[in-house]
Amino acid sequence: MNCCVIMKKTAFLICGAAMLSAAIGGATAWGISNYLNKNNIYSEGHHTVSSWSGDTTSAGNHFTAYQAEQYPDLTYAAENAVKAVVNIEAIKEVQYGGGRRSQGYDPFYEFFGIPYGYGGGYGEPQTREQRAGGSGVIISDDGYIVTNNHVIEEATKLKVKLNDGRTFDAELVGTDPTTDIALIKIKGEDLPTIPFGNSDDLRLGEWVLAIGSPFDLQSTITAGIVSAKARQLGVIPNEFRVESFIQTDAAVNPGNSGGALVNTRGELVGINTVIKSSTGSYIGYSFAVPETIVRKVVVDLKEYGVVQRALLGISYRVIDDQFIEELGEELGIKKTGGLYINEVMENSAAAEAGLRKGDIITAIDGTPTNDVSTLTEKIAQRRPNDKVTLSYRRNDSDKKVEVTLKNKVGKAEPVTRDTKDVAEVLGGKFSDVGQKLRDKLEIRGGVQVVSVERDGLLGRSGIKEGFVITYINDRPVNSLSDLKRLSDKIATIDGIYPSGQAVRYVIVE
Repeated sequence: MNCCVIMKKTAFLICGAAMLSAAIGGATAWGISNYLNKNNIYSEGHHTVSSWSGDTTSAGNHFTAYQAEQYPDLTYAAENAVKAVVNIEAIKEVQYGGGRRSQGYDPFYEFFGIPYGYGGGYGEPQTREQRAGGSGVIISDDGYIVTNNHVIEEATKLKVKLNDGRTFDAELVGTDPTTDIALIKIKGEDLPTIPFGNSDDLRLGEWVLAIGSPFDLQSTITAGIVSAKARQLGVIPNEFRVESFIQTDAAVNPGNSGGALVNTRGELVGINTVIKSSTGSYIGYSFAVPETIVRKVVVDLKEYGVVQRALLGISYRVIDDQFIEELGEELGIKKTGGLYINEVMENSAAAEAGLRKGDIITAIDGTPTNDVSTLTEKIAQRRPNDKVTLSYRRNDSDKKVEVTLKNKVGKAEPVTRDTKDVAEVLGGKFSDVGQKLRDKLEIRGGVQVVSVERDGLLGRSGIKEGFVITYINDRPVNSLSDLKRLSDKIATIDGIYPSGQAVRYVIVE
């Protein structure tokens, strides 16, 4: 009881103090106001403000005037763009069973309560459908749709549901795993579309909308701002990945992949692709492939059926604080900025332009190159035989050179579907050999096999994980870049295992 009385008194004292403070403050304010008015201290331009009225609706003198037409209205972009964003259902037929059940664990049986090793003996292979969802964007009124490669990868059937409820079967036009972009098509006429904008024009802090089908909730719209540009995350599962993401804080969740990132004018500025999260769901940031890369990939896939990848033919490192700390003194480099050329490939575009190891690239077509993503994105927008102007520094002297880009096999001409990607033919994943292993095996370089696909050339030839490829068809393979430039049919593979065992594989097809 006493406690309650004390609490009431305390509350009363606080309230009383507030009232007293308000009274004193009011009197003080009146005094100050009266003083200022008498002395003509408040003024706007040449006009004296002698009084204040509660009826005044203008903003305080620290604020700019509000002009509605100069502030973003997201409804226009949302109501128009949402019509052209679709839900994609990717259906994949997978086999299960077959072989001796007791020799392997299949979670399918456990899910339906069938005991491990049930029945013994051999079972006939069965097939079942796996279904996954994602989003896509209609970019032409005759039914071309852009989405992510990981949304439709390995799908045997594709179904598309439009914003108005209509459903279509879709066919695959082409994919580009290096950018995680794919192009599919449905048969339709006069379909709603989203026009391409220009992601290069995006500004930090600019409002954008993410539209897609998270958790199968079709036509979901979220808003955010551009948090950063040219982000490189290393998340696309491809050795030759091209990453220069737009980072936003618009909420993106599983199912949004392949959906649209649009500006306030309703123009496509990116394809939502990645969530950076410890949970797999949105917790703050999401990432989109910029329109400049998407547009180029889509045009290539429509025209050639394969992406025209232009290459400089160099390996390089960002000159940052870590670079200065590790190599600055040795190389005589004292300040950060630019890309240090570690290697120039033989017969490459860079080699023909006269670039050398030790040169520092400072800009491409006038855009400073202080990170890997900038150069990567600019080159990804080009085709073989396109020209770029590189600014570079050599021995403290600034220079410029025009470079004619080449394709992966070292030619300045488009590639076709028949031009095979060697990494794809080999059937595996690869990485450059680290310095420690190079020293141990006493080799100049090489490409190490990280994983092997059973049905690829490596798997059929008996090549194991860990094998270091040093020659293909008697041509040296010192790096992933060398591997990328090969296109001939593979007849021989030479290399060495980490144990020191050197092996030559002769391919017989």
